[in-house]
Amino acid sequence: MSIKKGLQALVDKGVDDVLLFPLYPQFAMATTETITVLAEELRQEFFPHLNIESVPAFYNKPDYIAVLANSIKKHLEDKNYDHLLFSYHGVPERHIRKSDVTKKHCKMDKSCCVTASKAHEFCYKHQCLEVTRLVGEKLNLDPSTFSTSFQSRLGFDPWLQPYTDRTIERLGKEGTKNMAIVTPAFVSDCLETLEEIAMEGQELFHEVGGKDFTTIPCLNDDAEFVDLLSKWITNWVNKTAVNS
Repeated sequence: MSIKKGLQALVDKGVDDVLLFPLYPQFAMATTETITVLAEELRQEFFPHLNIESVPAFYNKPDYIAVLANSIKKHLEDKNYDHLLFSYHGVPERHIRKSDVTKKHCKMDKSCCVTASKAHEFCYKHQCLEVTRLVGEKLNLDPSTFSTSFQSRLGFDPWLQPYTDRTIERLGKEGTKNMAIVTPAFVSDCLETLEEIAMEGQELFHEVGGKDFTTIPCLNDDAEFVDLLSKWITNWVNKTAVNS
């Protein structure tokens, strides 16, 4: 169902207040912003009486980090791994610079993402790195046993680095025999990621001497995650009722 049809169905039921919930933990121009901009355009053109509130990026919410960490831990309980790779969907570097509300913080170096700034509210790279860091802390991981990379680059523009395929290749050549990989840019598995990671990534890892390659699924319909979404939505409903 399209966003327009979804909004129309709600309007037909007499709904005045809508919670728009982009299911992307991190903010990105190509995902969250596209959804919120389209929803607002539709509201202005077809549903001017609607009140639409959007859920912001939830990458650093403690309860989300706990759910993600628990899912990773569960899927690795009986696995032997030397390195856990957090692979996020890549975006062009120009998207990161364009999203910088300060117009001066983003330098695409190793310092700006770890230096406090208002720019981080819309910085996809910072938010990805934070998910990795927070999950690592939650699971008490040795910093040398996990890292971050970015997949799915296209065209000739520079995209976020390090690239996942080159990272897998490097780790294999450096002696990593057992690798686990998780893809927290999405909450649901998608065919593109499954092909690029579970198939091509695994093949590349084996080609450079790797042995076991474990792909950790996204949260999908994980019971803890569903309960968390339900809690957030219920909180919004209760807040809306109080303010009505």
